Amino acid sequence: VAPATPGPVATEWLYRPATPGTWSYRTDAGGSVAQFGASAADPVFSLHCDRAARRISLARAGAGQGVMLLRTSYGAVNWPATVTAAPAQVVATRAASDTVLDQLAYSRGRFAVEVQGLTPLIVPAWAEVGRVIEDCRG
Repeated sequence: VAPATPGPVATEWLYRPATPGTWSYRTDAGGSVAQFGASAADPVFSLHCDRAARRISLARAGAGQGVMLLRTSYGAVNWPATVTAAPAQVVATRAASDTVLDQLAYSRGRFAVEVQGLTPLIVPAWAEVGRVIEDCRG
């Protein structure tokens, strides 16, 4: 009897290993910030609320291309983004009322952030995400 061959490797984002790290939250003069990474000093992803403008910026650390793909248990969406040089990051900014932000906060346990040229992030949908969104709406 021939040995069983292993099945295909799961590549669907829901089954990929989570990106190592944790969320942190803080307020600043203009609103609030949630950061995800191995340490608060070196985040790989962040959400920043500009309370006065009622806008939320999502930033993926690294030198990537200018589109951010967000995957949640609700589906996927591409957001236009800008690339900054110092620090190197890709930033997408949306109105705080954008319903996709709710999908990030309420995705089943995790969501994915993909930017061409950078390793995809699989991050937990913890309370810090929802706090920043609510800060900007309130």
